[in-house]
Amino acid sequence: MSKKALVTGATGLLGRQVVRAFDRAGWTAVGSGFSRANPPSILKIDLEDQSAIESALDEIKPQAIIHCAANRFPDKCDADPDGTRALNIAAARRVAQAARSRSILVIYVSTDYVFSGKPGEAPYEVHSVPHPTNLYGQTKLAGEKAVLEVCQNTGLGVVLRVPVLYGHAETNAESAVNVLVDAVWKSQGKDAHVSMDDWSLRYPTNTEDVARVLVDVAAKYLVAGDARAAMPKVLHFSSEQRFTKFQMCQLFAEILGLPLDGMTGTGEDTKATVPRPYDTHLSTKALKELGVDVWSQDFADWWRRELKAFKR
Repeated sequence: MSKKALVTGATGLLGRQVVRAFDRAGWTAVGSGFSRANPPSILKIDLEDQSAIESALDEIKPQAIIHCAANRFPDKCDADPDGTRALNIAAARRVAQAARSRSILVIYVSTDYVFSGKPGEAPYEVHSVPHPTNLYGQTKLAGEKAVLEVCQNTGLGVVLRVPVLYGHAETNAESAVNVLVDAVWKSQGKDAHVSMDDWSLRYPTNTEDVARVLVDVAAKYLVAGDARAAMPKVLHFSSEQRFTKFQMCQLFAEILGLPLDGMTGTGEDTKATVPRPYDTHLSTKALKELGVDVWSQDFADWWRRELKAFKR
């Protein structure tokens, strides 16, 4: 019998790739969303409604839930703190409660922003002490704790932390990396002066690679049965390639055959509305010890393929 996975947030940048990856791996993948749901291809599930979650699980009967649904943009989190807490914390707890009572594995997708990112601290291991510097990181950490608390001693709750993501997007604004392509084009305007962070270190990771790892983790934890209670509750996945945002823009400009005279790299923004960490590099040691392949696509190669149609 085919294994089933429910992917929440399936209309988002990562969720779309997760659905595809589980399908390709031979699972029956069911995606859910809310504001952008398009039944029957994407089920509409209100994650603020416990009975709606439970009804969906009873109908779908998945073996695993990949919980991608989140408010993942720091600026938007600060603009709507109540809504962010409702989605990043309360909804995660509801999903975990419904899953535990039905013995369903839950993988909660979290972020490197649970760490402070102070110079000299990275790379962070799964046992490193979190200390988020903004509301986004705080709510994702609280969501982690909610899922692991609900699933305590069962092995049914797992957290996968990932860094900033890029990949195939419906609009560049879906990704904090993809949107930098727009910034490069903006810098081409007459008398343009675009300032770009050349201080914070980022490890952009492709959504296809994250989706592949999620499939592998789900399979390993399900096969383990009762033994999964002794397996790691928190895992990290990340590319090893390091860039500042300005360095990414330099690469995009080179690929597109554009000058970058209208853009200037900047140092630490001490007046930033939402504090960003300096370096939150995640160690993939725990995944390797599980036997999960942590290979990731080459950033420049992927973007050369993606942008070749736009090259001048």
